[in-house]
Amino acid sequence: MANFSKSNVPQFSVDVYQNEYLPEGGREVNAIVTVTATGGGTIGNAITAPHLYSPGQGPSAAVAIMVDCSGSMDYPPTKMRNARDATAAAIDTLRDGVHFAVVGGTHAAKEVYPGGGRLAVADATTRNQAKQALRRLSAGGGTAIGTWLRLADRLLSSADVSIRHGILLTDGRNEHESPSDLKAALDACAGHFTCDARGVGTDWEVKEVTGIASALLGTADIVADPAALAADFTQMMETVMGKEVADVSLRLWTPVGTEIKFVKQVAPTVEELTDRRVDAGPRAGDYPTGSWGDESRDYHVCVQVPPAGIGQEMLAARVSLVIPQSEGTHNLGAQGLVRAVWTDDMAASTSLNAQVAHYTGQAELAQAIQQGLDLRKAGDFDGATAKLGRAVQLASASGNADTAKLLSKVVDVVDAATGTVRLKAKVAEADEMTLETRSTKTVRVKK
Repeated sequence: MANFSKSNVPQFSVDVYQNEYLPEGGREVNAIVTVTATGGGTIGNAITAPHLYSPGQGPSAAVAIMVDCSGSMDYPPTKMRNARDATAAAIDTLRDGVHFAVVGGTHAAKEVYPGGGRLAVADATTRNQAKQALRRLSAGGGTAIGTWLRLADRLLSSADVSIRHGILLTDGRNEHESPSDLKAALDACAGHFTCDARGVGTDWEVKEVTGIASALLGTADIVADPAALAADFTQMMETVMGKEVADVSLRLWTPVGTEIKFVKQVAPTVEELTDRRVDAGPRAGDYPTGSWGDESRDYHVCVQVPPAGIGQEMLAARVSLVIPQSEGTHNLGAQGLVRAVWTDDMAASTSLNAQVAHYTGQAELAQAIQQGLDLRKAGDFDGATAKLGRAVQLASASGNADTAKLLSKVVDVVDAATGTVRLKAKVAEADEMTLETRSTKTVRVKK
């Protein structure tokens, strides 16, 4: 169990941005909750010089790297070679004392290193042995990602550590098990470990890879060119090595008569959390957020309050951060309040809070891209043009330059401000997949 001494846990803070004023009869309260973790130990040193970083200094961690070894990884042969090199680079980034394993994934999962149902502990010797074992990785067989995840779960749960993380690489569709098998595996692993998922090349299914990352509170991305895998794996592992506290939940308490309409993460990516609520006593619920290092994230909370008269005010929700544990909850000591005040001042009750307006637009942007690409695939080009045009308009208005650039590879922009676009006749598959995979990435509102 994690040891929560002040020295090794980041300090958390909660800031609430909202327009608390409602018109008479108004019932919907929207707030952006910014959660920031700062100053957790000396993790920076671990990233720049992992081998000099002694086991006691960072939080105890275990990592399982799942590498696709299906037959398609041999087309072209550089793909498998790049996957081996990327895994070796990730192993080099492990700090001493971290538990780790490498899993080879086909229609079944096999232990590549260390074997025997256990994890190795990173040091110069085991890192070397693991890299030697990677040479035996060869391509052949099918793809059943649920089996890879279940093996990773078994291995990771064998270590008594505070941070458990998986890295999953695939180049193809999950053809050798049913979608319900994969979902059952994800349900079984959720809450046990976080997992970053990467699709290499362009023959994999975006919704599968993003679905895995979403279910396991990790990141998803495309690595269209296999040559870029080593840099991506290194950066992913550096981020994992920077995580310092796991299993953090956003706890919302609401008074009698109020109802939580939705809770979603809106930065750095849009992630729906509403359905993940776990009841935590009377009128309280926990929404899982995964592992944290030094970072900041934004959440959009929407609460429906009972109607009240002019001049009345109430606490609509109290936000705190906790780590639920079997022996009781560990409270991380930060909280924020969401308020509701009824007024007859029209200017006050109708002005949109800048944070809420910005992130409502970013969530709509992600949805417009996904709907537009789905319509394009279905052959509804008018519908696709309308949705992707709206996406261009939203990206332009909010200053989301990265998404605007990705959109410009799929549509010709006639006028960004009005969202006037034409679908490109020819779109590279990698460009379309990149736009879909990264559609949920948001830009933060300028405070």
